[in-house]
Amino acid sequence: MAAKRDNQKKIENKVKAVLKKVRPYIQMHGGDVKLIDLKDDTVFLEISGACAGCPLADLTYNKMICALIKEEAPEIKKVILT
Repeated sequence: MAAKRDNQKKIENKVKAVLKKVRPYIQMHGGDVKLIDLKDDTVFLEISGACAGCPLADLTYNKMICALIKEEAPEIKKVILT
């Protein structure tokens, strides 16, 4: 059980590192992104501010955030916006 928790923490840290990289770009456009939850191989994110409802949010999410998370943490299979 402790090993699973340690592994989840490592994955969480990888996801947070990616968000730290992309956050300045997103904030420059009046938005923000934060980690809501991590369950097994799924990350739950929230995009807020000007990004919520922006027509380019999908592009930013799919091409930037999602791709980087899966690159840095290949254990992650799904990234879901809440």
